[in-house]
Amino acid sequence: MSLTSHLDELKRKHQTLSDAVLAEQRAPGCDDLHVAELKKQKLRIKEEITRLSATVTA
Repeated sequence: MSLTSHLDELKRKHQTLSDAVLAEQRAPGCDDLHVAELKKQKLRIKEEITRLSATVTA
């Protein structure tokens, strides 16, 4: 897998998590722990995207 395709996949996962966070927050009986875990996953992916993007542009 090339670096560019890996970045694209990470961006898709990040968007999927964003959508999941929004859906969870809108649902009745929102599970705050689940939302927090989704946000942590999203942050880890965002950090990886940032790290890899710096590699591509360097």
